[in-house]
Amino acid sequence: MAAPGSGRARLLAVLGIVVVPLLFHFFIVETSGLPFLGDLSIWLLFRASFITVAAVVHWTIYAGLLLTFAVTLRPGREALLTFMARKLHGTISEEVRIYTRQVTFAWCVFFGMQLLTSVLLFVFAPLVAWSFFANVLDIPLVAMMFVAEYIFRIHYLQNPPRHSLSAILSMVADVRKAREEWASSP
Repeated sequence: MAAPGSGRARLLAVLGIVVVPLLFHFFIVETSGLPFLGDLSIWLLFRASFITVAAVVHWTIYAGLLLTFAVTLRPGREALLTFMARKLHGTISEEVRIYTRQVTFAWCVFFGMQLLTSVLLFVFAPLVAWSFFANVLDIPLVAMMFVAEYIFRIHYLQNPPRHSLSAILSMVADVRKAREEWASSP
C-alpha cells in the first residue's frame, strides 16, 4: 500500500475523487437507452444495483458531512471549523471564532442542499440528469463553495488568517488525531 504522502497515493486519490464518478456517469448515460432484455434480466439487476450503489454512496457522503458539521453547532460546542482554525493558527480572535461558526453553518446548508437536490433529481428527473449532478457537478460545486468562502472571508474579516493549502491538507489528512482532540474539547 502506498504511503499517505506519496505520489502514488495522491494519484489514487485523484482517480477516486474525479475519474471514478465520471466513469459512473458515462456508464449511466451509455446504458440509459438500452432496451431491457426481460423483466428480470441479469443486466437490469446489474444496472439497477450499480445505480443504487452510486446514489447511496453520494447520499451517505453528504449526510455524513452534514451530520459531522451540524453536531458541532450545538450550544456549548466548538464549531468544527473553529476547531480547525485554532489547530492551524493557535489562538484565534472572537471575530474569527464567530466567522468560523457561521462558515460551519454555511457548509451545513451546502451539504443539505446537495443531499436534497440529489434525492429530488433521483426521484423526479431523468436518471441522466441526476447522474450529471451527482457525478460530474459534484467536485466543481464543492470547489466553488471553497472559492466563495475564501472571497467572503477576505472581505468579511478585517485581518483574515493566511494559511497554505498544504497546511490545510496536512491537518485534514490527520483526521483521526484531530477528531480525538475535538471530541475531548468542551
